Amino acid sequence: MEAASIDEALVERLVAEQFPEWAGREIRAVEPGGNDHRTFRLGPELTVRLPSAPGYVPQVTKEQTWLPRLAPGLPLPIPALRGAGLPSRLFPAPWSVYGWLKGEPATVATVEEQVRFAADLAGFLVALRAADTTGGPQPGLHSAFRGGPLEHWDDEVGDILHRVHGRERDHAAGIWRDALAATFTGPPVWLHGDVAQGNLLVRDGVLTAVIDFGCSAVGDPACDTVPVWTFFDGAARETFRRELALDDATWARGRGWAIWKALIMITNKPPEQRALARRVLDGLLSGV
Repeated sequence: MEAASIDEALVERLVAEQFPEWAGREIRAVEPGGNDHRTFRLGPELTVRLPSAPGYVPQVTKEQTWLPRLAPGLPLPIPALRGAGLPSRLFPAPWSVYGWLKGEPATVATVEEQVRFAADLAGFLVALRAADTTGGPQPGLHSAFRGGPLEHWDDEVGDILHRVHGRERDHAAGIWRDALAATFTGPPVWLHGDVAQGNLLVRDGVLTAVIDFGCSAVGDPACDTVPVWTFFDGAARETFRRELALDDATWARGRGWAIWKALIMITNKPPEQRALARRVLDGLLSGV
C-alpha cells in the first residue's frame, strides 16, 4: 500500500468491484488531501476514504464501528457511513464510503462570528465527552496515542526542545514538566483527537460539521483543548475555555499537547505551518 498509488483510477475500480450501484459516477480527489487517509468525491453525494499507509488501517474499522453510534448524540453532523469496502486484490485494506458533508474547511472558509464558532465547537466536544464509552477504543497506535499519557512523547520532546533557544527553551521545558505532572485521573471519555481547522466544516460563516475521527479514542480529553492556542483569541478563546468546562489539570496537559505539536511543526512543516507553530509557541510561552 503506497499513498502515491491511491488515485481516481483505483477508486473507480474499487467502486465498480464492490459497489456496482455507484459505478460510473464522477470521481475526483478532495484537495488539499489528508495525511492519514485519501478522500475522493464519488458523485455529488458520496465520498470514498482510503487509508494511505498500513499504520492507518486500524482507524478504518474504528470509524465504521463507532461513528454511527456516536452521531445521534452529537449536535453537529459527522460522517455517515454508506458502505464498508473490503480488502481485495485491488487494495489490501478496508476502506469506506461516506455521505458528503457540505461546507468548506475552516482553514479557508470565512467564520462570521468567532465567539459563536468557539461556543459551537465546545458544545460539540462536551456532547462527545458525554457519549457512552462502553467498549470504546482505548488510546493506542490507531489514535496516534491521542487520549493516552503524555509520557509517551517525553523522549521526543526532549529531543526537539533544541528547536527553541535560551529562555524560550527553558519555558517550553517547564510547560512540558507541568503537563506531565498534571496526571489524568479519569474517568475516560470520548475525544476527537485532531481538532484542527481542516476537520471543521463551515457554511455561511457557521460551524456545520466535524470530520476525520481517525485519531478518536476513549481516554483523556486534554488533546481536544488545543484550538484555544491554534486558532482562537480574545473573546472566542475565553468562550471556548468556559464552555469546555475542564479543570486546571486538563488545561495543563492540553498545553503539553500544544507545545509538543508546535515544536514538531516549527521546523518540519511548510512555511505557513511554521508560522502557525510560531504563533502557538508565542502564545504558550507568554502564558496564554
